[in-house]
Amino acid sequence: MRAVIFAAGLGSRLGAASEQSPKILLSFGGRSLLERHLTQLAAVGVSEITLGVGYGADQIEAELKRIGALEVTLVHNPHYREGSVVTLWTLRAAFTGGGDILAMDGDVLYDRRMLERLMASRHSNAFLLDREVEPGEEPMKLAIRDGQPVDFRKTLERECEFYGESVGFFRFDESAAAELVTAAEAIIAADRRGDYMEEAIRDVLLASPPGRFGFEDVTGLPWIEIDFAADMARATDEILPRLVAEDR
Repeated sequence: MRAVIFAAGLGSRLGAASEQSPKILLSFGGRSLLERHLTQLAAVGVSEITLGVGYGADQIEAELKRIGALEVTLVHNPHYREGSVVTLWTLRAAFTGGGDILAMDGDVLYDRRMLERLMASRHSNAFLLDREVEPGEEPMKLAIRDGQPVDFRKTLERECEFYGESVGFFRFDESAAAELVTAAEAIIAADRRGDYMEEAIRDVLLASPPGRFGFEDVTGLPWIEIDFAADMARATDEILPRLVAEDR
């Protein structure tokens, strides 16, 4: 199993907190999100890691040197001001390198049990879903019908029995990972370079037969995606104290 972490974006919605550094370098409990990712991936047996970088790439490289993670591969996206689908395309070699992969957003503070569930999933292609989703258009939602994912978007278009928020961590087998690259290429060719990489995931999901994708319910486990200034305070005050002791 290999891991690919998306960490190229500007994080402009975060305001002053991200004006000097990429979000993956935000520190909680004395450790950057990047250091936490690497520690938690090592804990579940993942050592081959690729980072998609752009904004502040030199700072990310310096942090890797500081923590002694010189084996991590960096892939630079010079068009990081565009959508994350462009970063996905930039990472195409990592997605077509063979074998299963974990694809992960870099701006998440989380409990390692999430990775453990994803690694142990009986589904070779799997989402993580939290049923405690906040209302509104901001959360990236995963729709479930008959026990299977049927849609994946901020604004859902397909009928479902329930939906939850995607954590931003995914497991893909070799064929699905390669199809993501093809989907990203098609999105870019259609002049939709501002799209999220999740649009490519959605395209592969909707084109797949029933049963190809599954999900793991992680409702109740602590996590937060750092998008806005208020998320910083919540991460420190609410999420960090709830992490298992090894992750604090």
